[in-house]
Amino acid sequence: MLPSFLESLPNADELPDSCDIPVDNEDQNFIPNVLLFLLEYIWKHREDWFFAVDMGVYHATGPHPKVPVIPDGFLSLGVDRRKNGKPRRSYITWTENNIPPILTLEVVSYTPGEEYDEKMAIYARLGVLYYVIYNPEFWRRDGHLPLEVYKLVEGTYQLQVGEPCWMPEIGLGIGRDRLVDDPFDREVLTWCDAQGRRYRSEAEVERDRAAAERQRAATEAQRADEAQQRADEAQQRADRLAERLRELGIDPEAIESD
Repeated sequence: MLPSFLESLPNADELPDSCDIPVDNEDQNFIPNVLLFLLEYIWKHREDWFFAVDMGVYHATGPHPKVPVIPDGFLSLGVDRRKNGKPRRSYITWTENNIPPILTLEVVSYTPGEEYDEKMAIYARLGVLYYVIYNPEFWRRDGHLPLEVYKLVEGTYQLQVGEPCWMPEIGLGIGRDRLVDDPFDREVLTWCDAQGRRYRSEAEVERDRAAAERQRAATEAQRADEAQQRADEAQQRADRLAERLRELGIDPEAIESD
């Protein structure tokens, strides 16, 4: 139940769905999209999650409910995969049963975006449990690690130790890896299981399945060739024996009939 002063909060049609501010680093879109496409595969049978890239999150914990925070990527659990069967234009917490994102992601670019202070404070007020900051190029400039995962503990973010970082409330870990079969050999963020093993993409699984099928077919063909070769060799031995018997004046067919 919303407080009385929030009962007249705007709906999706009354809120802008784009900040019209271009990103200054392609990774700000590429990195979270890699996570999104992988999640669509590993959670393809689930309908209780939503992951968005560069989408406004409207909330009532800031200076004004019409001012969103826009993570590079975020994940919410316990919400519909699609809102009323349609794609969301924005994520409005008061129309999502007041469920904030459980994870937000910021990719640091050439222009610092206050990822380590202002946005961290916003996400803490909003109640985002995990805040991930990916800073592969400028971490030395900013005095941080290339990948940092913070967990909200009693209202304060605490830096988590270890990579990949396992997040039990989500049932996923997150870490860094090289993008498979990428001509640019790019580093990306990826989801991991509880043992720290990277989840493979649908393309990888299909490629390995096709390779295994080709190997199975090749093995069967090789076995068939070997069986035919053995049969041919047996026939050759039988033919030589029959020829030798005829040389000795013995009818091979007579021997077979006996």
